[in-house]
Amino acid sequence: MITVKEILSKKDLKQFVKFPFKLYKDSKYWVPPIINQELQTFNKKKNPIFQDAEARFFLAYKDNAIVGRVAAIINWLEVDGQNQKKMRFGWFDFIDDLEVSKALLKEVESIGKSNNLDYIEGPVGFSNLDKVGVVTEGFDAIAPMVTWYNHPYYVKHYEALGYQVEKVYIESRFPFENVKPEFFVKAQELIKRRYSLKALKFTKTEDVMPYADKMFDLFNESYASLSSFVKITDIQKAYFKKKFISFINPEYIKFVVDKNDKLIGFAIVMPAFSKALQKANGKLFPFGFRHILNAKKNSKDAIFYLIGIHPEYQNKGVHAVIFNEYYEIFKEKGIETCYRTPELEDNEAIKKIWKHFDPVVFRRRKTFRKNLN
Repeated sequence: MITVKEILSKKDLKQFVKFPFKLYKDSKYWVPPIINQELQTFNKKKNPIFQDAEARFFLAYKDNAIVGRVAAIINWLEVDGQNQKKMRFGWFDFIDDLEVSKALLKEVESIGKSNNLDYIEGPVGFSNLDKVGVVTEGFDAIAPMVTWYNHPYYVKHYEALGYQVEKVYIESRFPFENVKPEFFVKAQELIKRRYSLKALKFTKTEDVMPYADKMFDLFNESYASLSSFVKITDIQKAYFKKKFISFINPEYIKFVVDKNDKLIGFAIVMPAFSKALQKANGKLFPFGFRHILNAKKNSKDAIFYLIGIHPEYQNKGVHAVIFNEYYEIFKEKGIETCYRTPELEDNEAIKKIWKHFDPVVFRRRKTFRKNLN
């Protein structure tokens, strides 16, 4: 018999966070989160997303053992501001037992119905900067830090429970040797002269901070047209600055500004932390922090996390300026492989940006949807 229990204590929340460590203990591809950071994500006093969203957390038990988990999420900015009557769910993990996944999703569906929402979609996080999608192809590649990984049987559970594919995301990679400077060096010089642009270089994290709010504003502008986009609020900006910016090598943050110092393009790249996080196994101390620092300095893999261009400058080649900046630093650091985090498969604009590098899709992931009425 399956019993589902809502989490109401810190002790149970820690069990919620640690359940995948047991489920994936023998996996070469799953990447554990830092436990304390994950707990802070769910802390309603520390994560400002809870000013505009709510979440309830559930654990499933069988024979007194934890066999599944799920977070039921409502983002009220999305529901009220965009009239998207969506019930979200994420952090959805379970053993290969249909009764377990069914019982957990039943709780989420019940919350959605009680709030008069139209449909349920997942797995997704609180916002667009959270992880998204269940892996449907490409199970034999290690997961980047900013994505979820899952067993292949997950997809069968969604299908058996009446869920339909909502969105498809792709992850791509290409060897750095595919990057040919002739595709962008001359073009970026012409573009900088034509539009009076310049690229900003950083060597210290504190030098990035004055531009960070502008970057999130531009992120909101450049991604606003996507149907699934939820705007980042001012209070969330401060949270994300603290959570992400210090994690990233300052030289891997690229901004392009016009003659008035207005930000019109940005990109954020991260070193690959996955193997370091596997060694850390959820803990920064005593040795986890050392593994992460080593990856930050010496990783030969670079992950393109975000790239955004102001709508007025899209299709004007500004990405060439950004790629030129990365080419020099990647060459200096001996980067071997470049990865792209999940992008919507039907995003033709982003495909055009990368076409000259001959990227190969190595993983697909999907979100699933079910109507509630």
